[in-house]
Amino acid sequence: MRFQNTYIPYGAYWSTPFTKWQGSLANLNAVPFAATVARDAMAARNIAASDLDGIVFGMTVPQQHSMYSGPWAAALLGAEHATGTIVSQACATGARVLATAGSEIETTGEHILLAITADRCSNGPHIYYPNPAGPGGTGSKEDWVMDNFGRDPWARNAMIQTAENVAAEAGITREDQEEVTMIRNRQYQDALADDAAFLKRFMVWPLEVKDAKGRKVLATLEGDEGVFPTTKEGLAKLRPVMPDGTVTFGTQTYPADGNCGMLLADKDRAASFSKDKSIPVQLISYGQSRAKKGFMALAPAPAARTALSEAGIALDDVKVIKTHNPFAVNDVQFARELGLEYDRFNNYGSSLVYGHPQGPTGTRLVIETIEELALLGGGYGLFSGCAAGDTAASVVVKVG
Repeated sequence: MRFQNTYIPYGAYWSTPFTKWQGSLANLNAVPFAATVARDAMAARNIAASDLDGIVFGMTVPQQHSMYSGPWAAALLGAEHATGTIVSQACATGARVLATAGSEIETTGEHILLAITADRCSNGPHIYYPNPAGPGGTGSKEDWVMDNFGRDPWARNAMIQTAENVAAEAGITREDQEEVTMIRNRQYQDALADDAAFLKRFMVWPLEVKDAKGRKVLATLEGDEGVFPTTKEGLAKLRPVMPDGTVTFGTQTYPADGNCGMLLADKDRAASFSKDKSIPVQLISYGQSRAKKGFMALAPAPAARTALSEAGIALDDVKVIKTHNPFAVNDVQFARELGLEYDRFNNYGSSLVYGHPQGPTGTRLVIETIEELALLGGGYGLFSGCAAGDTAASVVVKVG
């Protein structure tokens, strides 16, 4: 999918800190919380709710009343006139939301859309499905987060098994995974340098966390919450999660909570909302792929190749590369398949380090791609990340 006239106003995007599940954001309904963050972030950027023609709302974990999430969020942030498309594509939701918004802008030419991605992995819903044919009419149940982490109904394996499958087939050792993990943690420390100057370029910080009624301040976030210290010696002491496996809790990410927002429009309108008109940001292309059953970590590389092909560029043309890496295995495989050094991508950190709230993960990584490109004076950036069902999605952006 190629985009010709879809732009992101420089600076017209934001992310909350990501918090490890059951942390400070665990009890907030993700929809009104994301709307509140968006309302305040828009006000800080001189974006009026009346400017919006619509919202594309991405989420993967149901919340109470989330059937209404798009139009509900639009109304809560003051855009009662705006519609709200709802998008859910597992961990590819962030990329798919941008593609959905971009497609609408390409076909209408005049719309200004707000893309919001929000999820709360904490306190996931426990769902009861009626089953009149069950013993005594007993229904079936599902713990949305844990049961879906634990079993793909098609591949019939847990998420972690997909990482082990790729590790076994590709000969990716525990040592390979720990090497990547140490590099990713070091890269995240660069984001914290100079009083977290890089993160402050886009993060809503400090962020007051209020109760459900929006009155009492329960906590104040001043950065990602739950990032754990990582050392070579500490990683070596951990046992594999699966018997005879290679993946430990140190070489995989953790579920998290948070949300992101990003404005998209045609070139002229995007410029009017940019905090620096000399830094145009264009959404160039979208690509996706699906790996063989039970091998999720194989999917990001072909998705990246598709996005690059749609953009009409080669990997050598790309200055900044970001990946969603729920397992260190992903980045080892991605590096090998595309011929990259481990430290060639994921500068300033990645979801392996600061957590994975699913829908917002890809959005934040695209935002980080834009900001890193701005620091480098512009160029092409690539994001690619895996998703449930052995799939992946990628986007290419251009700054300058």
